[in-house]
Amino acid sequence: MAAKADPPQAFLAAFDVLPFGQTYGTADGKRYVLVKSSFAAGASQKLVAEELGGSDYVSLNLYRTSSNARLFPCEMPAEKVIAFVLAFRPDA
Repeated sequence: MAAKADPPQAFLAAFDVLPFGQTYGTADGKRYVLVKSSFAAGASQKLVAEELGGSDYVSLNLYRTSSNARLFPCEMPAEKVIAFVLAFRPDA
């Protein structure tokens, strides 16, 4: 998949508040386990989410430079990963 340069600010804001490590939560009425990792001093971040009891899967890499961010969805449309991150709510 090609990179989506400069993902929307709303996506970046929602992505940044997700905790690192393993988190459980919901998106669009479905339960997920999500893992967010950081590499290269935060310049590269990865998110993988799997639906619990279902088949949905979301995976992305986000690369940050001093001037922008590059979103690389893993074998799925950028719109899917953006919508998922915007909809995901971690358990309280």
